[in-house]
Amino acid sequence: MQSAQDIQSTKRKYFQSGNLKLSYLDYGGESLNVLLMLHGHMNDAETFTKLAAKFTDWRVIGLDQRGHGWSEHSPDKNYSRESYVEDIHTLITSELKGQQVTLLGHSLGGINAYQFAARYPQYVKAVIVEDIGAEIDVDMSFIGNLPERSDTLDDLKEALLRIGLRNVDYFAESVFEDERGWGFRSDLQGIPVSTQHTKGDWWKDWLASTCPILLIHGKQSFALDEAHAKLMATRRPHTSLVVFEQCGHDIHSTDLEGYTKAVKEFLDTLT
Repeated sequence: MQSAQDIQSTKRKYFQSGNLKLSYLDYGGESLNVLLMLHGHMNDAETFTKLAAKFTDWRVIGLDQRGHGWSEHSPDKNYSRESYVEDIHTLITSELKGQQVTLLGHSLGGINAYQFAARYPQYVKAVIVEDIGAEIDVDMSFIGNLPERSDTLDDLKEALLRIGLRNVDYFAESVFEDERGWGFRSDLQGIPVSTQHTKGDWWKDWLASTCPILLIHGKQSFALDEAHAKLMATRRPHTSLVVFEQCGHDIHSTDLEGYTKAVKEFLDTLT
């Protein structure tokens, strides 16, 4: 858990990327080593709050990616690969003044991280990719069936269960209540568009960068199988693979201590 001092030092900030106002959490720290965390679909930066507290010797930043968290939804449903990558570029060049970063990305954030490294290697020291492949065919169209609002929090959880989702806690950071009821901060109509753009063969991007990469895989994952994860590590130089036998897709949530240990050991090799 974060201490009161840690929580107090966390600041929510905003910047403009194209026509969208985007938000990020700056967890503080004076270090020149920056760890930029990128969440997955239907999450936001707060999913990494407990993890960020483990890296007090780093400056940690968590981006609410477009259509998620406190960042604006794209009015024209622009959730293309290029838009996500350019948002990261804008954050680094405007808010961090072009400082090099280490990227840590889960799922959607993982593909965004390794594609950013492929396109803008000058800004990237290393990448940590959590449970997403170089070939992606994950169907999240069911998200479009979720209600915009539910009368109670229990009704909202029930809606998740009805569409077959069992780990409802994964979505906890994205839930809020207003005068209309309980809903999600994520763009429910935009998420299927976004996931459609993630589908495809991205081997070229995976192999394009030369920085060190740590690939973290949950053996029980629905999004990535172990054989593919091993192939990704074998085909790309400077790539390490850590497999969590008992975890599914969201390793950072289900095994925080093990995940932290794997990330710290990787980061130690960089220095």
